[in-house]
Amino acid sequence: MSASLPSADSATPAAEPKNVRWVLLGVMFAMLLSMLDNMVVGTAMPTIVGDLGGLEHISWVVTAYTLVTAVTTPVWGKFGDLIGRKPMYLASIAVFVAGSALCGLSQSMTQLIVFRIVQGIGAGGIGAGAFALIGALVPPRERGKYQGMGASIMAIGTIGGPLLGGFITSHFGWRWAFYVNLPLGLLTLGWLWLALHVPAKRIKARIDWAGIVLLTLTISAIVLAATWAGATYAWGSWQILALAAVAVTGLAAFIAVERRAAEPLLPPTVFTDHRNYPLAAVLILVAGVVMFGAGLYLPLFQQTVQGTSATHSGLLMLPMMIPVVIVSAIAGKVMSATGRYKIFPVLGTTFLAAGLGLLATMNTATSPGTTALYMVLVGIGLGFTLQMASTIAQNSVSMRDMGAAMSSVNLFRTLGGSLGVALFGALFTRSLHSHVPAAASDTATDPDALDRLPAAARHAYLQAVTDGTHQIFLAAAIACAVAFLAALFVIEVPLKKVGPPPAVDAPTNTPATTAH
Repeated sequence: MSASLPSADSATPAAEPKNVRWVLLGVMFAMLLSMLDNMVVGTAMPTIVGDLGGLEHISWVVTAYTLVTAVTTPVWGKFGDLIGRKPMYLASIAVFVAGSALCGLSQSMTQLIVFRIVQGIGAGGIGAGAFALIGALVPPRERGKYQGMGASIMAIGTIGGPLLGGFITSHFGWRWAFYVNLPLGLLTLGWLWLALHVPAKRIKARIDWAGIVLLTLTISAIVLAATWAGATYAWGSWQILALAAVAVTGLAAFIAVERRAAEPLLPPTVFTDHRNYPLAAVLILVAGVVMFGAGLYLPLFQQTVQGTSATHSGLLMLPMMIPVVIVSAIAGKVMSATGRYKIFPVLGTTFLAAGLGLLATMNTATSPGTTALYMVLVGIGLGFTLQMASTIAQNSVSMRDMGAAMSSVNLFRTLGGSLGVALFGALFTRSLHSHVPAAASDTATDPDALDRLPAAARHAYLQAVTDGTHQIFLAAAIACAVAFLAALFVIEVPLKKVGPPPAVDAPTNTPATTAH
C-alpha cells in the first residue's frame, strides 16, 4: 500500500459556490428525512403491530430497511459517478418519498415490509449522495465548516425521531409516521432541483453487474448474520456459519472481479493507493459501532437500573448528542482556518476510549448525573471523530471516484452499527442468562413486570443488566483504542482553499458534460 496521497488539488472543485449553504441545507434535509424515518417508525411499531398484526415479522420491518440501504448505497454512489450526482440524488429522494406513501397505505405486515424495502432503496441513495455532493461543491479546506451540519442532522434524527414518532402516532395515527415524509420530501426535491448545480455526465461505460451482484450477496450475508446471531440463531449454528462462509467467499470473489472490471463498483485503488482512506474507514466503522451501541444500550441501562422514565426516551441521549454538534462545528471551523485535521481524530478516539471506559465502570449505585458526565466525553469524542473521518476520506480520493468512495464510507458506518449491535447483543444476552432464569429475563424487560418480581429476582436482573453494560462498553473502549492507532497513522496533507477545475471528474471516454 502506498503511503502517498493525492494533493489537495486533485480532489477539489474549482471554488465554493456562493449559495452553497442553501444548497447543502437541502442535501442535509434529505438526510434528515431518512434518519428520522427509522427512529419515528421504531416508536410507532407497537401501534402498527396492534393494527396490522404479524408480531412474528416485526423485526423485518427494520431489518429489511437496513439491509437494502446497505446493499444499495455503493450502487447509488457508483451511478452518481457515472451519470451525475444531481439526477441520482433527486432520484433517490423520489424513490424514498414513493416508498413512504406506499408504507402508509399498507394493509398487512407483509406489504409494509415490501414497501420498507422500497424506502430503503431510496435511503441508500440519499446516504451515498450527500457527502459526495459536499466533496463536489466545496474545496477541501472549506469542508470543515459544513461538517457541523451533518453532525446536527444526526443529533436531530437520534433525539427528535422518538419524540416526533410518539407525537404523530398519538395524535394522527401510525400511517402519518410515513405520510409526513411526502410534503417534506417533495419540498426537498423542488429545493434541490432549483438550487443544486453540479456537472452531470453521460458516460459510456459498462455497468459492473457482477460486482453489484457479489457485493449485494456479501453485504446481505453480513447484515443477516449480524442481525440473527445470538438472537434468532446461536453464534455457532449452521445458519450463522453458512452466512459467514457466504460473506467470506462473496468478498473474495468481489475483490477478484473488481480488479478486472473496466468500471468497478468500488475501485480497488481507493483502498490501496492512498493510506488515509482505509484508516478513515476504520475510524468510521468504530464510530458506527459506538453510536449505534450507545444509542441502544445506554437508554436501557438508564431506564432499567437507574429508573429513568422512558416517556421521553430521546432526551436520554442529549448529554451525548449535544457535544457532538458543538464539537463537530468547532473542529470544522478550526480545520477551515488552519488546513489541519489529524489532531481531531486523535483527540476524538482518546475521548471515546476514556468515556466508554468510564461507562464500563457503572454499577447499580451510579447516579444519572454521573452517567450523563461520561456521555459528554463520548459525545466530544464522536464530534471530533465521526465527521472528520468523512473529511479525511473525501480528501484521499479524486473527484472521479468521489461517489463510490463516499458511498462506501456510508456503508462502513452502517456495517459498523450492525456488527456492533450484534456483538453487544450477544454480550448482553450472555450476561442476562448467566444471572437470571430465561423466564424471568423474558418478562423483566417490561418495567411493570420488573417491579412485580421478587426482590431477589429483581436484584439479579439489575445486576445482569449492569454486568452486560460493563462488557459492552469495555469492548467498545477496546475498539476505540484500535481506532486511536489508526488515527496516529493518518498522513496529514495541508488542505487548500481552492483547487483546479474538476477535470479529474471526467474520464478519457467521457463525452460532453452538461450542467444542471
